Amino acid sequence: MSEDRRLAVLRAIVQDYVETSEPVGSKALLERHSLGVSAATVRNDMAVLEEEGLIAAPHTSAGRIPTDAGYRLFVDRLSTLKPLSGAERRAISTLLDGAIDLDDVVDRTVRLLASLTRQVAVVQYPSLTRSSVRHIELVPLGASRLLVVLITTTGRVEQRVLETGMDLADPATERMLSSLRSDVNGATVGKTLADAAGGLGELPTQVDPGARGLLAAIAAELTEVLVEQREERVVMAGTSNLVRAGEDFPSSIGPVLEALEEHVVLLKLLGTVTEQGSAVAVRIGAENPYAGLHTTSLVTSGYGTGSDLVAGLGVVGPTRMDYPTTMAAVRAVATYVSRILAE
Repeated sequence: MSEDRRLAVLRAIVQDYVETSEPVGSKALLERHSLGVSAATVRNDMAVLEEEGLIAAPHTSAGRIPTDAGYRLFVDRLSTLKPLSGAERRAISTLLDGAIDLDDVVDRTVRLLASLTRQVAVVQYPSLTRSSVRHIELVPLGASRLLVVLITTTGRVEQRVLETGMDLADPATERMLSSLRSDVNGATVGKTLADAAGGLGELPTQVDPGARGLLAAIAAELTEVLVEQREERVVMAGTSNLVRAGEDFPSSIGPVLEALEEHVVLLKLLGTVTEQGSAVAVRIGAENPYAGLHTTSLVTSGYGTGSDLVAGLGVVGPTRMDYPTTMAAVRAVATYVSRILAE
């Protein structure tokens, strides 16, 4: 009972401090929360919480504030996440459902997360190393030009225009092209980009000799796309939200901003997200491996298609964060993005 009661006191301190940014005293706790115990009992519980390193007294204040360990216990003992309002859910679906391509999805997602959480939002582009081929289309353009379209499971669309030197309007060529379309998709769909390139390399021996010249040209264009090295990317929005919370950083916000400018740092942080599955993960204070982020918390989730997570997204903010609301927003947005990629 005493442990549950102290946890209730800790929860109340976290909630009040997040809301007011002022150290919390026993009198305020009794006024704002129905703890069902005396002031003496609350003071005793606060003393125990302080001994355990879960709360601390800033300077000479009579009140207490949560420590990183206190926030950690609070997050670990969350039984439910604060549900998003109907307006917030509609805002997510309305904004993301209107996206026209992958770049638009990422751009809308990062701006939406920053708006919902009032934190710095970070979205990693889907990793091509985790992408698979969804479909390859061959579309005649005029008499002899052919548009080769590669669509990945992560929503990326790559296009190449090929000069075939053939009459693509000729019925025999149309039949050849239809057959090649089927062969190319059969050799690549569902495979990772690296494996798909290998599948294309095995095709020439499996098609009619008369189609091998056109197949070689198509395969050359696709292989260039499939094996092309691409820089991993991360997009960020809402830095001004962090600046407005400047009082939450004891010394300076400078190290935080410098860490966020290093996209390689963010990529490494988000690169581990897919290992946790679709669950929401929270790193608090010094749990972040980069010194510049030791005064922040990072709330992240993976997104992807089905059980295949291809990237991460999340928010960075001060440790004095509304964790239940932030975690719910990150989870909801990740779910919506995953749904869009799967469509």
